[in-house]
Amino acid sequence: MNVPVSHVLLLAVALMGIGLMGVLVRRNVLFMLMSVEIMVNAAGLAFIAAGALWRRADGQVMFLFLLAMAAAEVAVGLAVVLLLYRRERTLDADAADQMRG
Repeated sequence: MNVPVSHVLLLAVALMGIGLMGVLVRRNVLFMLMSVEIMVNAAGLAFIAAGALWRRADGQVMFLFLLAMAAAEVAVGLAVVLLLYRRERTLDADAADQMRG
């Protein structure tokens, strides 16, 4: 059973929109980090769909790079979340404004 590429790209657009709304609406830094991860996965899904459409492995190779980038982003993001929570005892994004210097 083959899924049309247009349906996969539509799912990628929907995931990107959900992630964008999560970043814009939520004030919790942890939820914002998860929303960014949803957007990265949407981009990876679009790369996979484009590679399947053109019958080339380029989309899968780009997805591997995206996975590596997402792992690094999670490591740095969670470190920032832990630092914010230890200093401010909250995960509110407005409290991150005091973390200068």
